[in-house]
Amino acid sequence: MRENPDYNDLYYQNTTTYSQIIDIVTKRVVPLSELAAPIDWVAFFGNAYPVEIEIGFGKGRFLLEASKRHPRVNYIGVERARKYVELTRERFEKHIRHFGVDRASGTFSNVRLAWTDANYFVTRYVPSSSVQAYHIYFPDPWPKKRQRKRRIFRNQDFLAALTATLKSDGGRLYIATDYKAYFAEIQERLSQVNPLRLVADNLGPDRDIATNFEMKYTLEGREIYRAIYERF
Repeated sequence: MRENPDYNDLYYQNTTTYSQIIDIVTKRVVPLSELAAPIDWVAFFGNAYPVEIEIGFGKGRFLLEASKRHPRVNYIGVERARKYVELTRERFEKHIRHFGVDRASGTFSNVRLAWTDANYFVTRYVPSSSVQAYHIYFPDPWPKKRQRKRRIFRNQDFLAALTATLKSDGGRLYIATDYKAYFAEIQERLSQVNPLRLVADNLGPDRDIATNFEMKYTLEGREIYRAIYERF
């Protein structure tokens, strides 16, 4: 039995036809297929700020708080599930309405949502050595044995692209999960990926910004496992 799904052109033709890029402030929606690959970040955001990508942003809490806190960092959230894309769009809209955010002020102009498959986006649209950080918080552990081949950290193409697209002068990968067995597997697989090295356990940036999953799991008393990897 194949350990990993066959991520070929036919697979992506069937799963990424809907792919879109969404601008939070202007509400402009652009089919991903209309963008030249790889993406020119300066043209894309209109500035040369560092780029950070959150893969699987869920309900968007980290993305909103981090982008608000760091206006000179460009954030892209990548999510395949439409319901989470819509929930995150609504989270930003509610924040803008509730706090009377002036859309011309520049707030959230550093955010884009990518409704697409993460592996497809990273392997085909992200330029080499261009990402300051990846944030992958609470990736689906696919706990059933027959489902484990779907785990994103088992995808060798994804791991290779993740490493190649990180900046070579200290680009970082931040990981968090509540699933101990999957965390051990992630560490084992990343230990075999060059040029990545583990630089810290149980740490992360903006630790006071918890995702919705983290808030839920913490209330349930679950332990949260974290790691930071750096490209050297």
